[in-house]
Amino acid sequence: MALPVAQPAARVSPVPDGAAAPRYTSALAALTVLFFSFGFITVLNDILIPYLKAIFHLSYTQANLINFCFFGAFLLVSIPAGKLVERVGYKRGIMLGFAVAALGCFLFYPAAASRSYGLFLGALFVLASGVTLLQVAGNPYVAILGPPASASARLTLTQAFNSLGTTVAPLLGAVLILSKLPKLGTPAAQVIDVSAVQLPYLGIGVTLLVICFILSRLRLPVIEHATDGPYTEEKVRRAWHYPHLALGVVAIFAYVGAEVSIGSHIVSYLGLPNVMNMLPKVAGSQVSYYWGAAMVGRFMGAALLNKFRPAYLLAFNALGAVALVLISISTSGPVAMWCLLAVGLMNSLMFSTIFTLALAGLGRLTEEASGLLCTAIVGGAVIPLAFGAIADGPGLRWAFALPVTCYLYITWYGLRGSRQRAQA
Repeated sequence: MALPVAQPAARVSPVPDGAAAPRYTSALAALTVLFFSFGFITVLNDILIPYLKAIFHLSYTQANLINFCFFGAFLLVSIPAGKLVERVGYKRGIMLGFAVAALGCFLFYPAAASRSYGLFLGALFVLASGVTLLQVAGNPYVAILGPPASASARLTLTQAFNSLGTTVAPLLGAVLILSKLPKLGTPAAQVIDVSAVQLPYLGIGVTLLVICFILSRLRLPVIEHATDGPYTEEKVRRAWHYPHLALGVVAIFAYVGAEVSIGSHIVSYLGLPNVMNMLPKVAGSQVSYYWGAAMVGRFMGAALLNKFRPAYLLAFNALGAVALVLISISTSGPVAMWCLLAVGLMNSLMFSTIFTLALAGLGRLTEEASGLLCTAIVGGAVIPLAFGAIADGPGLRWAFALPVTCYLYITWYGLRGSRQRAQA
């Protein structure tokens, strides 16, 4: 069946609260594929870390260089990506993101063939640069496609499909990648099948290019920002002058760092003798429960955010995450496992709620603010590296005090820091 011919994109303005909203169903449906894709790609790192740790005999700190290179791209690429999206528009920005991410996937083939950890990290950086561009273009686009009051619910719903990708990825990764790990005592670096990494990432790269082509044939609205809001270019100089945005940047940093630190070490945590003593393949399949809980929470949250204040729900979930982590590291066996996996449910609303609370009312500064917020995703590089250093020192259980600190800050942001105030 032939694909529909691309038509000129519709040019619309954001819908104020109380006004009749046009239907953006087709655009939002197309964006769910975007969210699924970068969710799937990002969480494969949770499987890649124990795999490369075994190949190269890495410490926790060295293995977390994977997160450092992947999420470090958000620090270096987000602001240029925001400027690029301002110039070329959301649709072209998303297409470029898919193309760059596909290139990063293809670079895994020579990296695995040469068994070079440095090349793996380089390929991850290129892949993450594409994902960064997808995030910078996709998140504010969803937030703008409709009334501001429902922005958190809308972004939470589309991010539920991101969580679908994060749920599927560990299951496939455990079967395709971790199942290739040899048993203890085997000379790992010589016998591990490198095609376990090559073939899955080649397949992902081809899929991303196909999605990019299909997207090029779709008609998506072009957004023009309102010029009469409280935060227009005539009244302010830069987006980061607003406290609710600046504090939101820190909250995104803390949230991503905490979520990635936990997700990246579930396999190692469940392998501890005093927790579950699981083999990597079995523990890897459990990671899907962590991300699956986030998916369930996001579908539920899309409804809850229309009934309760997003800031209060954010604080409630962050406190729940604190309680679950503390219970997990204080116990052992199934209780320790399920409490840690249940943190995914608490994570579900955090990114979308922080993001939309921080963007509230910024008008023409939305793209710049989105770039700043996506820069904060570098927390997924910095905090897991510190987590790994603590795990190499006092121990893995002690390292979970770091995510607890992050969740306590997010609680404060929901209760106090997210309030819109005058320019600093």
